[in-house]
Amino acid sequence: MSKLRLAVIGAGPAGIYASDLILKAERDFDVSIDLFDLLPAPYGLVRYGVAPDHPRIKGIIRALYEVLDRGDIRFFGNVRYGRDITLDDLKSHYNAVIFATGAIKDAPLAIPGVDLDGSYGAADFVNWYDSHPDVGLTWPLDAKQIAVIGNGNVALDVARMLAKLPDDLLPTDIPDHVHKGLSSSPVTDVHVFGRRGPAQVKFSPLELREALHVEGVQSIVYDEDFQYDEGSTAAIESNNQVRVMVKTLETLRENPQESEARRLHLHFFASPVEIIGTDGKVSGLKIERTKLDGNGGVVPTGEFQEFPVQAVYRAVGYYGSPVDQIPFDAASGVISNEAGRVINESGQQIPGVYCTGWIKRGPVGLIGHTKADAIETIGNVIADKSSWWQPERPNEDQILETLRARGVDYIDWEKWLKIDAQEKALGEAAGRERIKLFDREEILKISKG
Repeated sequence: MSKLRLAVIGAGPAGIYASDLILKAERDFDVSIDLFDLLPAPYGLVRYGVAPDHPRIKGIIRALYEVLDRGDIRFFGNVRYGRDITLDDLKSHYNAVIFATGAIKDAPLAIPGVDLDGSYGAADFVNWYDSHPDVGLTWPLDAKQIAVIGNGNVALDVARMLAKLPDDLLPTDIPDHVHKGLSSSPVTDVHVFGRRGPAQVKFSPLELREALHVEGVQSIVYDEDFQYDEGSTAAIESNNQVRVMVKTLETLRENPQESEARRLHLHFFASPVEIIGTDGKVSGLKIERTKLDGNGGVVPTGEFQEFPVQAVYRAVGYYGSPVDQIPFDAASGVISNEAGRVINESGQQIPGVYCTGWIKRGPVGLIGHTKADAIETIGNVIADKSSWWQPERPNEDQILETLRARGVDYIDWEKWLKIDAQEKALGEAAGRERIKLFDREEILKISKG
């Protein structure tokens, strides 16, 4: 029986699901998988891209942990593709590679003022409060009034984290520097702005309910934002998720919450047109009111409003990063591909090179979409058996020799378990489930015992 030596670059859900599913797929060959990540920890955006007060994320991490803990997929953390290992290295050691590098940068927002002091990408803020090892320990939290631009789950996460009473985050895994930073914030009002209406938001019902019921925070909506057209009505009648979110928002409209010292404002039909600055710093946000076009879309009205804010967070989506030596579609922020098969500028398939997850389809969809992506990609890997690379050094020990020869301080699964145990021990000492480690050098030191 032939054997597939497969490299997967990216140890988030996309990479782990692809690895797991190909091991379970119908095939006529053995599979040996090595999973690489530039971070010293697995789980990708589940660990570093989701607010720490989401308990359901623990269940996702538990499922991913169980896949890696079986022992039939090797994990190599703290290994950067393009520096520690190259495409030529992969061709030397493997039959094929799947890139699952995700999308971790903020999508651009092309309006005046985005470069002002106090204008931030939401992804950078998420990396800070999620203790990403390559992000600094401090964050400028000095604004009383804050705008969050976007109507997706990341926008709600950011708004909730900004408005939430910091002590309510103590049961989570946030380290002391994040709690201390949030505790210093003088915030009173967080405004979330979306271009379209209540029937078109991209929130999930659970995220919306969580955001609207935060202890010590008053949630506020505005009567003029509740407009519906034929397209809205059709969406409400045909989509249970839309129906639930509209009902949630209408309930808040009809039953205003009691006043609190901190307030979360949801604004709809508000398209940002300029971040206003004074002396180089954010001092306001200018929006143009929009209205429905009859089909659920919106058009501008020519009516403008300004809101006094001292900080703006842009949560308009994530954007993928180019991958060394791999064709990249800059317009879409994805690796150039057809159904997970990576293609060159002429549209021809590049043998042995595949992608899955957000770097394949863009930063849309939830975990279920990631699984469907992986199924499609691995189906093509299996179908393309005749065009796999023929590696010169396919032995499983030989990639270890390459990494050691280059002085790569990689973290394998056994070392990760030491780090995991240390996080739990830190948490137990503080009466919490875990406290997340954030310093890469300290993580590497702990991994060596």
